[in-house]
Amino acid sequence: MGQLEGKAAIVTGSSRGIGAEAAKLLAAEGAAVVVNYRQKAPRANKVVAGIEAAGGRAVAVGADLTSPEGPAALVDAALESFGTLDVLVLNASGGMETGVGDDYALKLNRDAQVNMLTAAAEHMKPGSRVVFVTSHQAHFINTVPTMPEYEPVARSKRAGEDALRARIPQLEEKGITLVVVSGDMIEGTVTATLLDRANPGTIEARREEAGRLYSVEEFAAEVARMALADVPTGHTEYVGGADYLSA
Repeated sequence: MGQLEGKAAIVTGSSRGIGAEAAKLLAAEGAAVVVNYRQKAPRANKVVAGIEAAGGRAVAVGADLTSPEGPAALVDAALESFGTLDVLVLNASGGMETGVGDDYALKLNRDAQVNMLTAAAEHMKPGSRVVFVTSHQAHFINTVPTMPEYEPVARSKRAGEDALRARIPQLEEKGITLVVVSGDMIEGTVTATLLDRANPGTIEARREEAGRLYSVEEFAAEVARMALADVPTGHTEYVGGADYLSA
């Protein structure tokens, strides 16, 4: 019996990368998981198939979190498929993609996070946990400069974190805790790849500065662990990047 047996989780942006790995780990602890994707249904279905092959339960749900109906679609899927919602992992983020509007980063990294939390919290029971996934580059943006190419995204993610933290008093009234997981640059993520493409050598330079960078699997394990960790609401779990912590 896993620690999440009988519980259900939504992991946003979980058709690949950190979200997909976190979804698998939560399922391994017994959680039934809503695997969220925006466009890549085959990827999400593959994640679901892997969870089911390992004896878990999962469902793939396409939803654009920046749309008015996106967050509700995920909550409805959890309740209709599994009858409960106990863990919300806010992993989806972006803003460096081509062909998106100038305000897309704020829409996704701030507004959509708040809308997703609002939709989910209405149905989460006391003892439930919300995990917001961010980066050191965003979390520390007000005190530690980041690359110009990433600064708008970093500031939008910091705005999202601040907006979520502002909801802690209301969440406490419901018995729901909010935890933030902040990580250094992660090897193999889309963001790291795009940054390295925009500024060649970025990943190698950061690896030399930090000593080592976490892999997607290693960071996802920390995200999944914080869904269960005995920590107070508002806690920030730092993963890698010791130089940020001493700045």
